[in-house]
Amino acid sequence: MLETQRLVMRRWQETDREPYAALNADPEVTEFLPSALTPEQSDRMVDRIEAGFDRYGYGLWALEVRETRQFIGWTGLAVQTFEAHFTPAVEIGWRLARSAWGHGYATEAARAALAHGFEVAGLTEIVSMATVSNIRSHAVMERLGMTRDPADDFDYPLAPVESPARHAVLYRLSADRWRSF
Repeated sequence: MLETQRLVMRRWQETDREPYAALNADPEVTEFLPSALTPEQSDRMVDRIEAGFDRYGYGLWALEVRETRQFIGWTGLAVQTFEAHFTPAVEIGWRLARSAWGHGYATEAARAALAHGFEVAGLTEIVSMATVSNIRSHAVMERLGMTRDPADDFDYPLAPVESPARHAVLYRLSADRWRSF
């Protein structure tokens, strides 16, 4: 478990599954994903996330507001092995319920996840990716000190060719840069 001033980042609980399925069905939340997820797909994702924690010691932490204990989504680290010029890699990402947007939660939780990745897991680089049009996520990446080289942009192979989610930008952060940022 990780904690920040306003947030608790923890392993997943059964009670997270229903609000997570609702989050994944929200068209605003899934605007930049290949598609919304069904409740069954959401459950399978939670199962994969938990298996990742067991395998790597880190993952996509369930995120809750410390004061209310309300589940608001996830933030964390995921090993990416799909075929791309930068994989295998560890990606930092976030997915928050619409009601949690605009409060700085993604940046706050991502900073804690980066600290865990660099200080505890010993990672030397962490990447992040988003669709070209997902400007809000680009802003979070930049607040984290991540940098983008347009030469690194790529087509996300797990998104359909016709999907707007196919075209992605890649941001990077080295452990050395993180320590100096």
